Amino acid sequence: MKLYGYWRSSATYRVRIAMALKGIDYDYEPVNLLKGEQKSPAYLAKNPNGLVPILITDDGAALNQSLAIMEYLEEAFPDPSILPCDPIARAKARAIAATIACEAQPLMNLRIQKYLKEEASLDDIAVNSWLNRWPGSAMAAVEKMTAETGGDYCVGDTPTIADACLVPQWFAALRFGIDLSGLTRLNEVYERCIALPAFEKAHPMNQPDAVKG
Repeated sequence: MKLYGYWRSSATYRVRIAMALKGIDYDYEPVNLLKGEQKSPAYLAKNPNGLVPILITDDGAALNQSLAIMEYLEEAFPDPSILPCDPIARAKARAIAATIACEAQPLMNLRIQKYLKEEASLDDIAVNSWLNRWPGSAMAAVEKMTAETGGDYCVGDTPTIADACLVPQWFAALRFGIDLSGLTRLNEVYERCIALPAFEKAHPMNQPDAVKG
């Protein structure tokens, strides 16, 4: 399989975590978002949305949208699982993942921040306020969700799809200065996750296209 992605993309990061947790080998094809490589005709032929990641399966299928890719990985490579066994717990893990991937992360990605600064003419202080209001409030909701479902991790005592989404979002939130001070439960889960080899392998700074320094 081949994964097209960008080292600092949260969506790519969560797929890398899922693949590392499952021990799946793949080739990596960097797509430089800052240079606009995602807008090239060749890339758009694979993903009309012009976003990362894309996973090319062994059968040659091009899959996009990180949550759909992780669900595919779970179905195609079920062991080890990244979903709990219990149906209710599975649904709650998916809900946490969706809250992060659909309500928090998209509102702080590169194209949104570029729009806020260049087209909406917001200064850095206003952008930071915006990020705390929208992605920040979504993360506060996740804090409450994991208070109900959590053990060592977001849902129970084994990393799931929820943790694969949490860690990249937390990493990005720290980078963009979102106030996480009240999210003590999520901080504990984050620290526990990043100590695991799979999460370390997937870390942005450990990718071949990472920009050092």
